[in-house]
Amino acid sequence: MARLSVNVDHVATIRQARGIDEPDPVLAAGMAELAGADGIICHLREDRRHIQDRDLRLLKETVKTGLNLEMAAVEELVAIALAVKPDMVTLVPEKRREVTTESGLDVIGNRKHYEKVTKSLQDAGICVSFFIDPEPSQIRGSADAGANIVEIHTGPYSDAKSESDTAREFERISEAAKIAEGLKLGVHAGHGLNYINIKGFSAIPEIEEYSIGHCIIARAVMVGIDQAVREMIDLVCLF
Repeated sequence: MARLSVNVDHVATIRQARGIDEPDPVLAAGMAELAGADGIICHLREDRRHIQDRDLRLLKETVKTGLNLEMAAVEELVAIALAVKPDMVTLVPEKRREVTTESGLDVIGNRKHYEKVTKSLQDAGICVSFFIDPEPSQIRGSADAGANIVEIHTGPYSDAKSESDTAREFERISEAAKIAEGLKLGVHAGHGLNYINIKGFSAIPEIEEYSIGHCIIARAVMVGIDQAVREMIDLVCLF
């Protein structure tokens, strides 16, 4: 049965829009766990546009399931991760002007750097995941660089405008998941998944965990976070 980790970044986005102290992503994380989430995700960006250092520290102290810190592989954030010690770090590319993460890591072009960062985190007892596009070469490069897990970028699938494009992107994800499992990597997936487009993923049993945030928080505005999380769990548990 697949697991669901809930990203609370967009709770912080709403808070930061007013520069006040609510809604609190730490409280949202606790409510998501109570609703059955298997893990909590936050992305500490270099520009601190949503999650703040305070949030990360409190999440580490309060999350009972598992805390996954998404971050760029830069010196400042590596130092923070080594100090806070989340259960997992997911390395992601980061551009200052992007609205959300636009692509996976270029592991092939930066292997030595990612290998060094991965080792430093793993030496501190932190599991390391690479957020990558569903490209066989990047999956193999992730294994070579020492990653424990790959999170397959599902954005192009989620954004596809035609049935043929959707089918093509789904096949890329499916093949990537099989390759990753064959290399003994943990297999996660996420980005842009929602209550509709996730339904077909029951056909990809290699995916062990789904990382979902925006659609759950958007749904929570209408029905509350408890119901929004439970509705997604009901879907993921079918896999």
